[in-house]
Amino acid sequence: MTRDIWTRWPAREALTQEDLTRPRRLLIWGVRAVFIGMLLWSAFARKEIPGWGLALAVLVIVLCAGAAAWFLHTTLERRLWPSLMAWGVLLVAGAAAQGTGFETPAAVLWCACAMMALERLPLAIAVIAALTSLGAFAVVNEDPWPTTAAVTVGLGLAGYVLRLDAEARGNAQRLLAQERAARAAEAESAALGERARIAREIHDVLAHSLSAQLVHLEAARLLIERDADRDQVLGRVVAARAMAAEGLAETRQALSALRGEMTPVEDFLRELAREDGASVAVSGERRALPAESSQAVRRVAQEAMTNVRKHAPGAKVTVCFEYGEREVMLDVTDSGGAPGEFAASGAGYGLLGMRERAELLGGSLEAGPEDKGFAVRLRVPG
Repeated sequence: MTRDIWTRWPAREALTQEDLTRPRRLLIWGVRAVFIGMLLWSAFARKEIPGWGLALAVLVIVLCAGAAAWFLHTTLERRLWPSLMAWGVLLVAGAAAQGTGFETPAAVLWCACAMMALERLPLAIAVIAALTSLGAFAVVNEDPWPTTAAVTVGLGLAGYVLRLDAEARGNAQRLLAQERAARAAEAESAALGERARIAREIHDVLAHSLSAQLVHLEAARLLIERDADRDQVLGRVVAARAMAAEGLAETRQALSALRGEMTPVEDFLRELAREDGASVAVSGERRALPAESSQAVRRVAQEAMTNVRKHAPGAKVTVCFEYGEREVMLDVTDSGGAPGEFAASGAGYGLLGMRERAELLGGSLEAGPEDKGFAVRLRVPG
């Protein structure tokens, strides 16, 4: 044993009764009731004691109960000297009972002192206190010495078992508290992660939709300032309106995705390609994808198609989607073309956002010139 084992207090969880089960509480209070009953019976069973003697005996019993309660309180707060003072009161009360002829109350008090000390005091002090109280009991006990020795050793072992049981219960309570704290932290982390996912999803939808609307509305403003043809201005307004409707649809789709209600990825890609006149090829065994991976594919495809409209309008676009063994791959390539009139406008989400989304999932994104056009390649777990 290390010095710390001899000098440290039992854990606070081992000394408190806050998390005790109802049967254990009843057992503890039952034992206490038996001890108090034995003391009272010993006092009132002797008929030769005058009335004032009985009153004094009851007063001493009340004093002992108060000292025991104070001992329990001070040991819970780990206050050594007040605990020893309360324990000393009980020890002296036992000696006084023995000196006045109350042998049974004296034995009860000394045995209780030993067991309480072993259960609640630092082990080094508890052993000394237990030896003192059990030694006093053994000295005055009139039973044969083998019986006295067996009772004394048994009481000492019983007190130490109570200490071990309290320590085990305290360790279990600490582990339970740690587990509850870990679960709470995990739940909080999951909630924060879900909030971040929802915020990212809404941001991506709005960034894609509102940036396109801004482009068309800015074009309409410039056309109006230049006194352009009414049909040109109307075309831009209609395009902005279409983008607003598309953004609303995407928002609804994002909300459905957050609820786990999503159309298959390949159906989404075909619908997206149909609007832009692109070709779609799907290969591999079709399967359900995790919500995050599915949304990443959708958002990257949308942004890639938006970039084609802005930077190479009229280019031929090919979308290839493949189900791999442990991942899915999306390739969006275009044949290149002359930059559009809004090629310099901000993308909002852009390649940086696409790459960030892929890396958050443990995937990758590559984007860059290829032949005469541009290619975007996404790999995410799925």
